[in-house]
Amino acid sequence: MSDKHLSSQFDAELNSISTHVLELGGMVESQLHQALYALEHLSIESADQVLEIEQRINQMEVQIDHEIISTIGRRQPTARDLRFLMAISRTTQNLERAGDEVARMARMVKSILQSSTSPRSMPASDLRMAAELAAALLRKSLDSFARLDTEMAVTIIKGDDEIDREYNGFLRKLITYMMEDPRTISPSLDLLFLAKAIERVGDHAKNIAEQIIFIVKGEDVRHSPVSKVESVVR
Repeated sequence: MSDKHLSSQFDAELNSISTHVLELGGMVESQLHQALYALEHLSIESADQVLEIEQRINQMEVQIDHEIISTIGRRQPTARDLRFLMAISRTTQNLERAGDEVARMARMVKSILQSSTSPRSMPASDLRMAAELAAALLRKSLDSFARLDTEMAVTIIKGDDEIDREYNGFLRKLITYMMEDPRTISPSLDLLFLAKAIERVGDHAKNIAEQIIFIVKGEDVRHSPVSKVESVVR
């Protein structure tokens, strides 16, 4: 068998793994939109649908991990190809963890709806901006991965700071609610965990963006200031 044929097979395997990662990302994105619908419309049915998707996401993560391990074992890739597979593995982990956070959002929505406090008296609608920002970052991270677009990856990393600011502002508002009416403490804590889950989805989108830069530039920019990330991408 010629080296060219082996190379073509290897490229096909890498493309297949990438496609499966994008499919996983699409499932997480769909799950997130369902969770946002559950939050906005206070729908237990939609929250339950989110939890059903979680099992499929976990199964796909295991499948992708198996494909990566199998490819490394058979092909013994080096240099850029090995770097690519490592980044794929980290991206898959971040997508699965984002799915976990979305499932947590669904559970918090159900808990709020089942509490004695009227959910409409709570500031759940104030989470909309952060939730929309997180959904947009996740979408951009998948687009950036599909194109290996490092410039878009930088904008995702910067965008995560905006979600953090929304989270901090919402936290201050919740503290005010709890101080004014102790009866709201329990549902407020549910909202706090929900807000934290949204913030963590943004973090995972940012982590995926960092892996895209690692694939293209070969530089690990995790825990680096934005200024260094920008200099690597230039």
